[in-house]
Amino acid sequence: MNILMALSQLEVTGAEVYATTVGNQLTKRGHTVHYVSDTLTKPFVGQYFKLRFNKRSILRRFWHVAYLVYLIKKHHIQLVHAHSRASSWSCHVACKITGTPMVTTVHGRQPVHRSRKAFHAMGDKALPVCEAIEQQLIEELDVPASQLTVSRNGIETQAFSPAEPPNNAKPIITIVGRLTGPKGDLCYRLLDECLDLGKYDVRVLTGSAMETRFENFTKKASFLGYTNDVAQVLHQSDLVIGAGRVAIESLLCGRPTFAIGEAISIGIVDENNLPHAMATNFGDIGPNILDIDFDSIAHEVEKGLGHSSCSPSVTEKIRDYYNLDNIVSQLETIYQDVVVSKLQKEMPVLMYHRFIDNEAKKGTRGPYIDIQLFEKHLKLLKRMGFESLTFEELARKGSIERLNPNKRYFMLTVDDGFVDNYELMLPLLKKYNFKAVVYVVTGETYNRWDVEANENPDKPFPLMSSEQIKAMADSGFIEIGGHTLSHPSLSKLSYAEQKREIEQNKCELESIIGKKLTSFAYPYGDLDDNSKAIARNLGFEFAVATNSGPLAFHQDLYQIRRIAIFPKTSVFGLWRKICGNYTFRKNNPR
Repeated sequence: MNILMALSQLEVTGAEVYATTVGNQLTKRGHTVHYVSDTLTKPFVGQYFKLRFNKRSILRRFWHVAYLVYLIKKHHIQLVHAHSRASSWSCHVACKITGTPMVTTVHGRQPVHRSRKAFHAMGDKALPVCEAIEQQLIEELDVPASQLTVSRNGIETQAFSPAEPPNNAKPIITIVGRLTGPKGDLCYRLLDECLDLGKYDVRVLTGSAMETRFENFTKKASFLGYTNDVAQVLHQSDLVIGAGRVAIESLLCGRPTFAIGEAISIGIVDENNLPHAMATNFGDIGPNILDIDFDSIAHEVEKGLGHSSCSPSVTEKIRDYYNLDNIVSQLETIYQDVVVSKLQKEMPVLMYHRFIDNEAKKGTRGPYIDIQLFEKHLKLLKRMGFESLTFEELARKGSIERLNPNKRYFMLTVDDGFVDNYELMLPLLKKYNFKAVVYVVTGETYNRWDVEANENPDKPFPLMSSEQIKAMADSGFIEIGGHTLSHPSLSKLSYAEQKREIEQNKCELESIIGKKLTSFAYPYGDLDDNSKAIARNLGFEFAVATNSGPLAFHQDLYQIRRIAIFPKTSVFGLWRKICGNYTFRKNNPR
């Protein structure tokens, strides 16, 4: 995807660290990330555009919106991800003008006033970094809970790991944070009222410029300035004081950590207060600024220094909750939710069955299509610039690959595994350089499920042999998928019967083609909870239904909705079905 990260800041902030850390990981996953901000300090990969969001006059805001509209159009931005109030306001308006999906990560409490309640300016989805912010948005700004998803700070956990406790002659206490705003006030009070600067070696790690009021402490405490090697500083510390990312990174380093921020004091983080710490972003978020009992801090400091390290169980929980890969995967899901829902478009997943080249091969039950009409379908897809995707490719690239801005994808699936797939379809796929996923029944030699139907029985049509299945798989144009042994209605079977049908079919096909299957198709699109659980437990990464499942492809990878192709699906009919909004129009008629 093409993503625009928007920030407003005059110095390095947690929001910038979050945005660039997440952005760099998205870049590694193949996305193109652009940045627009007043300043940008942290290392990043992508284009940076300077925009003074902090200049908030009416004329400036008009300019901000105009410039954002220009960036969105010029760089074909598919989604804007804002990270501050000033940037989100301008981005919200620009995205309204351009119809661009937008999400906003909310890093702190929001100001509450009438205009803010009426105009949240957070786009299509707001992502509070902790539960305290989520609660404030709901209770004080009337943001619908359905518009909110907690998305925590993503941390490069591999960059932070426990080390042997330091052996300092004098306990080193490191305060990490800004020297401006409420955090600056907190740091000042810690130095002035709470910490014995003669007893401890107090160090302040900050990216802020030194304010005059801190000059009184320069002979008693060390002001380290800014560093890219935060882990080294943390490892040298007997106690770390901070909030938000600071506390998280300190706990990952195994250091005793006093979580205190611009709102509240959590105290030394342990198993008992960890849920409260996470819910408040480690003290950064609370109902009031500096709602802290400063008289208790000296005791908490001594308590923290009484431990050589934090609890290993706390470190492991932090590693699980804040793992960057997990957070970015969550973001990719949210991006897909917002883009597909906002644009009401989805990659078409087409469902074919048999192909015929003469009238005698017409059936009475199973769908078929004349091979000449099928070629016209392929010509239309080629002319419209479509490229085919298979589930094997999606397994490697992730489902978000279907939203690649430089591609126009469709998926061609074919059920049952008839001989005509090999004889008639495969040559045309090679001719037009398209791939297909063919779901094969292995326990039958013909379509017995249709021939022996109680109503309107069909004529027998042969299924592919093992040799033909193998040749299809080896062609490079076909992914083979599972489709049961005998094509039953799965929901009418017991768990054991379903498992036998699905598992044995999978084993037989994997033996034939010499590799693992990636996807499975439910016969008739009929399934229940057992069917989905069995497919997942057997190692299938995807499973397709017919006309059931979410309208968005990624929202249930074990019940992917498909678009059926019938004998009378003309070229115009196919065009209607592949425009991207077909399932939305069909399921939301006006």
